[in-house]
Amino acid sequence: MNVQSIIGGKSPVVATITQTATLRQAIDQLTERRIGALVVSGDGRKIEGIISERDIVRAASTSGPTALDGRVGSVMSTDVVTCSAGDGVDRLMALMTERRIRHLPVVDERGHLAGIVSIGDVVKARLSELEQENHALSEYITGR
Repeated sequence: MNVQSIIGGKSPVVATITQTATLRQAIDQLTERRIGALVVSGDGRKIEGIISERDIVRAASTSGPTALDGRVGSVMSTDVVTCSAGDGVDRLMALMTERRIRHLPVVDERGHLAGIVSIGDVVKARLSELEQENHALSEYITGR
């Protein structure tokens, strides 16, 4: 299973936010959409960064409640790890584990934002693969 098969079943719309938005606005979007991260992009195509719940919690921890009036650009992660549509689930799992991240933006051949994959998507895909393998082995063993 690869990234294309994972994002094929998801909404093609990727939640983005601008660097000038406040953390309060980011929280509102995260809450409303029930997601854990937003891609930071001014045009919806070029990835400038990513902001997650963790980034916001860290900002609030160091600056207190006033952090919520701060800008996304001041706390976002700029070293964004991405993947492409052809990458396999094993590569995604390795990247997420190595880098301790839960969200990977998907980029097309031009480097433009094409989707996003979460750790939940990867786990679901891997479980599906294992179920299919288990079923095939069971049929092979029983001769069906």
